[in-house]
Amino acid sequence: MKATKRAQTVSQSKSRKEPKVEDKETRNERLRKILLQKRAEIIKEAKEEIRKFQSGENKQIVETVLDDGDLSVVDLSEDISLKQLSSHRETLMKIDTALHKLKEGTYGFCEECGDEITEKRLSIMPFAIYCRDCQEQKETMAKMEQFNNE
Repeated sequence: MKATKRAQTVSQSKSRKEPKVEDKETRNERLRKILLQKRAEIIKEAKEEIRKFQSGENKQIVETVLDDGDLSVVDLSEDISLKQLSSHRETLMKIDTALHKLKEGTYGFCEECGDEITEKRLSIMPFAIYCRDCQEQKETMAKMEQFNNE
């Protein structure tokens, strides 16, 4: 009896340690669903921002403005909303590019060095086009250029 339990325990521990291997088609379908879900979330947020502009929600705030300071807050609020819409647009373009790459079989490879982007990075940012190292290099170069231009 003890030998049987020990064999079951060893068998169970082996099955727990073995990672579940996902075939390419299943992986691509899972990633496609993640990208489409993220896309739908962003579109919903963007529509809400647009609805605020169309409904005059910001105009109602302007009507209650007491002084120039209040007006500055309204302007800042509108600038932030426009920046969010711009950010949403950029992210949607990245998602659409990722969906296209997924369809053509080039998804998950760094556009800079050609190496495979880690599954961990893709699960966090499914529309990533650079591996972590190349992304860090690009960010470092951008900071250096910004510093040199100041």
